[in-house]
Amino acid sequence: MLLEMKDVKKRYGAFELACSMQLREGCVTGLIGQNGAGKSTAFKAILGLITPDGGSVSVFGKEPAALTARERMDIGVSFADAGFSNYLKIKDLIPIMKAEYKGFEADAFRERCERFGLPMNKNLKEFSTGMKAKVKLLVAMSHKAKLLILDEPTAGLDVLAREELLDLLRAYMEDGDCGILISSHISSDLEGFCDDIYMIDSGRIVLHEDTDVLLSEYGMMKLTQEQYERVDKAYILRQRAESYGYSCLTNRKQFYAENYPDIAMEKGSIDNVITLMVKGAAL
Repeated sequence: MLLEMKDVKKRYGAFELACSMQLREGCVTGLIGQNGAGKSTAFKAILGLITPDGGSVSVFGKEPAALTARERMDIGVSFADAGFSNYLKIKDLIPIMKAEYKGFEADAFRERCERFGLPMNKNLKEFSTGMKAKVKLLVAMSHKAKLLILDEPTAGLDVLAREELLDLLRAYMEDGDCGILISSHISSDLEGFCDDIYMIDSGRIVLHEDTDVLLSEYGMMKLTQEQYERVDKAYILRQRAESYGYSCLTNRKQFYAENYPDIAMEKGSIDNVITLMVKGAAL
């Protein structure tokens, strides 16, 4: 197990994180949720940047505070709200990374920067938001880390750049001992990349599902009032009243397709799940 959170709790005023989560070797796990749902707090607990009020965090089988300097080198991190000094150049990062990480691959890092059109001799303050996102991700991938923790790594990137970076991450995952924990507001990135998905809302995990199950077995039904009154509600996870009747999230799409062929059904998607799990009501 690369990392595990068991009943981790952290309170900030009215907000409380209460989270359990796992990441296994060879897997890419997505963490989804609205801004303020608790994703960044969970990441900070994993990295030992905050001390939980309860529960336990294990990274490589140890508490974060007990990791050796060598073990910490096996973690690569890219945070959406953190970065390097704007007065540094990419060429300045190379000796820093060489000094900090024995596994730093300088030649591969330079080649990737060139591939993504990142100038070595300009101050980072001259970079666009997308260019800075590329730098952070390429640095996180540059030292043969076993665990990558990526917070919105593709934010600000165009479609082609996102796909290129995801291809790099897929190549990284060819080593079966590695793993990635990733958050993103771009659902297509997660749907085509993650093995499983955790959804967090108001600090709590409200859903955990294999991605292929979510995409194949989940669906959003569009029901008129009459359809809603007669439908079997045993497999409805969330519902929301609409002008035409109800939107209902189910994890048994085939059951409703076979037994209620007149019902309009949209295929499962991360966007549908987020919308109804957060804004819908349980029965």
